[in-house]
Amino acid sequence: MLIDVLPEPLRSAAAPLVAQELLEIVLDFGRPAEARLSERVVPLGDHLVERRDLLHVLERVSPLSEDNRAGIERTLHRISAIRNRKSEVIGLTLRVGRAVFGTIDMLRDLVESGRNLLLLGRPGVGKTTKLREIARVLADDLKKRVVVVDTSNEIGGDGDVPHPGIGGARRMQVSRPDRQHAVMIEAVENHMPEAIVVDEIGTAPEAAAARTIAERGVQLVGTAHGTTLENLIQNPTLCDLVGGIHTVTLSDEEARRRRTSKTITERRGPPTFDSLVEIIDRREVMVHADTAEAVDRLLAGRPVGGERRKLVEGKVVSDGRAAPKAPAPKPSPPRQGPPRLYAHAISREVLAKVLDDMEIAARIVDDPERATLVLSLRARAGDRALREVAARGVEIQVVKKNSSAEMRRVLRNLFAVVPGVEEDLVREAVTEAEHAIARVLADRVPVSLAPRPAALRKVQHRLVSRHHLEATSAGHEPFRHLVIYPDGGAEP
Repeated sequence: MLIDVLPEPLRSAAAPLVAQELLEIVLDFGRPAEARLSERVVPLGDHLVERRDLLHVLERVSPLSEDNRAGIERTLHRISAIRNRKSEVIGLTLRVGRAVFGTIDMLRDLVESGRNLLLLGRPGVGKTTKLREIARVLADDLKKRVVVVDTSNEIGGDGDVPHPGIGGARRMQVSRPDRQHAVMIEAVENHMPEAIVVDEIGTAPEAAAARTIAERGVQLVGTAHGTTLENLIQNPTLCDLVGGIHTVTLSDEEARRRRTSKTITERRGPPTFDSLVEIIDRREVMVHADTAEAVDRLLAGRPVGGERRKLVEGKVVSDGRAAPKAPAPKPSPPRQGPPRLYAHAISREVLAKVLDDMEIAARIVDDPERATLVLSLRARAGDRALREVAARGVEIQVVKKNSSAEMRRVLRNLFAVVPGVEEDLVREAVTEAEHAIARVLADRVPVSLAPRPAALRKVQHRLVSRHHLEATSAGHEPFRHLVIYPDGGAEP
């Protein structure tokens, strides 16, 4: 169908190449047309491309969108235009789209694990092809509710009816490329998916929307600009996808303990994507099953590691052996019942008295293995025992010193305790702020909260600061309320 939109004699010259892994056909005004195969370029005769040749193609495909892309109804083929200063089309790239099955055999265990998965790789290496099959496997084989956010119709093909290559997954088209992040959030809020598939996460709003989706418990599978994990970390716009980085100044004692300089670079928070795959070529990938661990090793100057997987004669091999299954997701601490606290290098008696005074329904346990939360003295937070506990997903909170005032401060932040205010009102204020923060991060617009007493506004302020946003109080009592702004700051 792609060959059929070409004018003669280009159609006749290109037809025999269809069976030879044809990738794309390039038509540039005033130059001979050429066909690009996986390993060579083939001229399509000596005929110089004329404007009427370009118009011939454009009349037989869908109208060009704002990102200068078009397609052919119910196919995966893509036509991209190059324009001159007068906005006239002077070049076309006709890219062949194929729904190839078996492309995710190397990644199937990661897809089935339910973890968030990010694919990296240079253009043309097969990221979108793999993404398309992942959508089909999630929907048809794993019976999940899947929504594909399809910005350029590359995943589901052109037209209103998606290509069968995505199986039973639903497809949401995006009217303009700059609205991709908004459609990502809309997919979660309106259609209750269990998994979302999105191609080419490339802007800060899209990265923020990805984090919002992941925090809501929806499995997220996507691709991003970049070829390796190191590329992604060096990209200030997208490094938040793998936890972000920041510079930390250590005390002399801590620097000696770690045997590092006083100023180091560390991961700022948990990654949006649990696992990351660097696609080397169509038959070889590098798998980082634990993104957080890989980032930490890279920032510490240690070998990043990873598992190299290849497709050899239809079988997946890993470093010369059969590919092992990806590790199961780290179990989250049970949420039923009161929190179980373990006191590490701090006074258990003082902690018990603080909990009692603050009327916090929490229980102190003797074994960190049974804890859902650990309070540790800062100087001892790096102990090996705590690293093992953290590896299981248990939250570690650090207190600066072994005093009741410091424990009270940390617990007040953790449990959003506001003296003299009912717990339901605190919970309501916290929930409202969390929803507003998610919207600010996704849509990059200021959001006003409901009027609250000063004590509750202070709790909301603390939540905002954790996300590196800015908030100011507006209005007069009793209608004084918080306004949250994107990280560009409040309007003057």
